[in-house]
Amino acid sequence: MKKHVLAMAVAASTVALSGMAQAEVKIGFLGGFTGPIETLTPPVYDAAQLAVQHVNEQGGLLDGQMIEMPTGDTTCSDASAASNAADRLVNSEHVTAIIGALCTGATIAAANNAAIPGGVVMVSPASTAPAVSDLADNDLVFRTVPSDAFQGEALARMLLAKGIDEVVVTYVNNDYGRGLADAFVATYEAEGGTVAENLAHEDNRADYRSELGTLSATGVPDLVVLAYGDTSGQTVVRQAYESGMFTQYIGADGMVISGLLDNVGEEVLNDSFIATRPGNPDTPGTERFVELAEAAGISHEAVFAGQGYDAAFLLALAIEQNGSAEREGVAPALRSVSSAPGEVILPGEWEKAKELIAAGTEINYEGASGSHEFDEKGDVPGVVEEMAVEDGKFVSKGFLDK
Repeated sequence: MKKHVLAMAVAASTVALSGMAQAEVKIGFLGGFTGPIETLTPPVYDAAQLAVQHVNEQGGLLDGQMIEMPTGDTTCSDASAASNAADRLVNSEHVTAIIGALCTGATIAAANNAAIPGGVVMVSPASTAPAVSDLADNDLVFRTVPSDAFQGEALARMLLAKGIDEVVVTYVNNDYGRGLADAFVATYEAEGGTVAENLAHEDNRADYRSELGTLSATGVPDLVVLAYGDTSGQTVVRQAYESGMFTQYIGADGMVISGLLDNVGEEVLNDSFIATRPGNPDTPGTERFVELAEAAGISHEAVFAGQGYDAAFLLALAIEQNGSAEREGVAPALRSVSSAPGEVILPGEWEKAKELIAAGTEINYEGASGSHEFDEKGDVPGVVEEMAVEDGKFVSKGFLDK
């Protein structure tokens, strides 16, 4: 309900102001509104919409143009759907830039088939697989979330620090699952852990008892599930619990979503589920985002929400810095507004940023999910936090060292 209220509020704001502006700038949003992350997508979309609302209410882009945010559903699991959605945004909606996609496979398909040929910058708040770093993207694909090369290492070291030195692993057989599993296993084994079994599984099946039989035959009670909590992840955990062979369930960001809690249940997960996810550091930007999100009635705790806000706000800043709604020049402008040195801009400070840019003053956006000093591949370092389930809720247990 809250997401619809926010979307209506943004739409109403845009309509009310469009009479004055007589123009709009389109920034598209690509997300998995259906499919394996359908409960993860809405909070990220809400956060991006909140950034749009802040821009539109504080003078809009350029000479008062309002941001409009057309959306596309990638389904997360269908490369054709992702390509088609991106093609519509790029060639029919004529967006200046794109927030998204969220799933790695969708981001790669959208980039290769539409965004890169169209010269459109994409900023993903959730595509974490290392494969994104290797795209031949002409400096058009960025992300506000750290790579799983970073998260996999953090997850491995978290388990070893807890004395969990032998695990079995099952991962969803796509770019996300493979990349995260590879990073996790490499660090875990290099630093003394034992992976007794490591199995891929296909997403969105009804039965994983065959894979679980192989995993449980090792006698190892600690099960690592690197998948999506809305589809295979919840089924694997539920059937693993029913087998009675596992006592500890371990996941990563794709599992820290409401679909897992809603469909597996707290009686299974309480005090027996731990995970990692990209987090929002303890900075003024994060603090400000929490205040803004609470005031708007949206979740600031949802995975990738802060990264979603930052992707939208950064793209607006880049377009303002570029001085036009043309696609050319957005990428270097994005690097400029996100990097030191410069006057610090926090979430929601659009009017301040607009005045500084107009005066020719350099700015440095410090966001909801941290600093975004993009490297040559468009990646950011970020932070990873430990998550657990207590009293039927996901709770943060603090940040992890790499």
